[in-house]
Amino acid sequence: MYISDSQRLSYALMGADDAQLLFELDQDVEVMRYINGGEMTTMQEVYDVFIPRMEKYTDKEKGWGLWQVRITKTDTFIGWILVRPMDFFADQTQWQDWELGWRFKREAWGKGYGTEAAKHIMQELMTTQNVKYFSAIAMPGNTASIGIMKKLGMQYIKTDLHKDPLGDMEVVYYQVKVSEKE
Repeated sequence: MYISDSQRLSYALMGADDAQLLFELDQDVEVMRYINGGEMTTMQEVYDVFIPRMEKYTDKEKGWGLWQVRITKTDTFIGWILVRPMDFFADQTQWQDWELGWRFKREAWGKGYGTEAAKHIMQELMTTQNVKYFSAIAMPGNTASIGIMKKLGMQYIKTDLHKDPLGDMEVVYYQVKVSEKE
């Protein structure tokens, strides 16, 4: 699967060779605040936990994985967009409900990059893949991520415990139904 450039951004599926970029992104307490309470990821955790986990859900043909996001004009890495089936690591994976997630460097915040990237990737996947819903989760206080969800047309579904092998946490769930193809 190939994702074309959007207005200001370019995309590439991430892999183990991107360990340094994954590490650098997680070295800001504010970036990590709504992920794990502000703890920075070690390089060992990137290799031992993050990359093996990412490789389990990456499927190039379907567009699942972490999509590296770069500013086209400067070729600067600013973050990633996650795409995978909802509840991928749970007992009941939602194969036609795809989770979108995002993590961006602080210097990229407030410029519309997260919304532009998530919307563009979502639109590309809607036209090429068999998906019925897009969903996203965030900690209840993460107003920036919730704002992106709303800009993507997602509606609030519920607040509930999200179960994950890395740790369960209370999150808000948002979702949008994909229009039926004609």
